[in-house]
Amino acid sequence: MSGDTPAAEASPASHFVPARWTADSLRGLQTRSPDTLPLLSQADFARVADDLDIWDAWPVQTRGGDPAPLATGETLWMALAAPRFDDPDERHSHARIHLILRSDAGWSDLGPAMPDGFSPGSREWSGSAVLSDDKRTVTLYFTATGRRGEPALTFEQRLFSARATLTRSADGWALHDWRDLREIVMRDPDYYMDSMNGSGKVGTIKAFRDPAYFQDPADGRHYLFFAASLADSSSPYNGAVGLATTEDPETVPWRILPPIISADGLNNELERPHTIHHAGRYYLFWSTQSHVFNPDGPSGPNGLYGMTSTHLGGGWTPLNDTGLVLANPAASPRQAYSWLVMPDLQVTSFVDDWGDKQAGDQPRRFGATFAPMIGLRLEGARAGLAR
Repeated sequence: MSGDTPAAEASPASHFVPARWTADSLRGLQTRSPDTLPLLSQADFARVADDLDIWDAWPVQTRGGDPAPLATGETLWMALAAPRFDDPDERHSHARIHLILRSDAGWSDLGPAMPDGFSPGSREWSGSAVLSDDKRTVTLYFTATGRRGEPALTFEQRLFSARATLTRSADGWALHDWRDLREIVMRDPDYYMDSMNGSGKVGTIKAFRDPAYFQDPADGRHYLFFAASLADSSSPYNGAVGLATTEDPETVPWRILPPIISADGLNNELERPHTIHHAGRYYLFWSTQSHVFNPDGPSGPNGLYGMTSTHLGGGWTPLNDTGLVLANPAASPRQAYSWLVMPDLQVTSFVDDWGDKQAGDQPRRFGATFAPMIGLRLEGARAGLAR
């Protein structure tokens, strides 16, 4: 299906006011020490492949959000991947979504998830994937960045879905018969800035990306959370978490809603937002980096941030009062990134610029693989590293 035809209606809910993540909240970091992640060494992780860089990852999940178990007891994941480059930032211009097997032996790359020429973008950025109850149909929600065949790379971001059939043969697990490619969430200009409005400079790119699927256990409705930029902001630091919903993703178009979280004036990028339901509360998480905070106000470290509420549609308050849940260690402030919290409170991320910087380990070393899983502790509006 062509992306030229709108597949979702704009919401008339103009009265909706997003929860705000503000400088006042973040100033609490001056008096509160956040939980920090353990310092990684070379023995703590291994590359998936010598010639492949891996970063943002997500499981092929059940409707409830857990990694969907295969008949063999393994799980399938997806991650952004690219060939190795001398400059790790170059990977973003070559990103493809790869299918990855997780087994007792570790992580194994199964190659690009979608065939060449199927995706409508010049590259593929983050998303989520759901295995249907038939155990055969996988729906991928993903970001198509740029347009296939464009003469120069752009930062246009569009939200798509596609379906494939999961098969197992003597060669292992694979996704076949890709179909039903469609643009599912059309940007509402009353709420969301055009992603083409940012520059290509790191930290200034505007967002309409990272669709994360969630089914509300309260009423069965389906949602996509996504990273966004506010349309009506006077600040270049206008990051937000956007939302779309449908009663049935198989038959009913997705309907875009106003932003659910606003970091207007504070932060430019609330990346890979996602939600879990735990102990009667909703927890909305995102990742962000120190260099995308407004330099005129307080800033936080590279880390996992979040809010919580007893209702999905509102009442969100920052976890730990500040929003910060987990931070990289001071000795390695860019050690890991792109955290994703699963319903069992296990957290995955990737190894970024690792090494003990306080011990003189200054050159950038891009880990480009899965970081060790960690456990999260959630107690109402408090969150931190599981002890």
